[in-house]
Amino acid sequence: MADERSVDRTWALDREIVLSRVFDAPRDLVFRAWTDMEHFAKWFGPGGFTTTIREADVRVGGRLRFDMQAPDGKVYDNRIEFLEIKRPELLVFDHGADKDDDPGRFHVTITFDEQSDKKTVVTLRQLHPTKELRAIKIGFGAVELGYQTLDKLAQHLRALG
Repeated sequence: MADERSVDRTWALDREIVLSRVFDAPRDLVFRAWTDMEHFAKWFGPGGFTTTIREADVRVGGRLRFDMQAPDGKVYDNRIEFLEIKRPELLVFDHGADKDDDPGRFHVTITFDEQSDKKTVVTLRQLHPTKELRAIKIGFGAVELGYQTLDKLAQHLRALG
């Protein structure tokens, strides 16, 4: 596991990307879609991408390793290290490439706010190591690709009924 000191978790607006969406689904189900790998593999990733889980230990101190395959065949390896899990309201983890000491690893806080028994507001906050790395991610399309991923989650939740 990565050394926790490798990710600067001091809040700074110039290093943050925030995405938010209201889902037409109960909070428990939305949270489960993030933490149950049968769900996660079906929706996670931008439009046209597929996700393959390689290792899943969803608990504080556990990790999730997975590959996202782009429509052009390129594979992006990922590693999530779970720092805090408060069912069904909070997930906190570090996310980066599947290698130790990834300099691009970023800190993620996801809140699941129950708006009613059938609606959930998800707010995803990414805190990047530097403002330069944040700018690179935004230039790469992190916001648009993030919203494509949330769109796929919404479609998955709708299919569950």
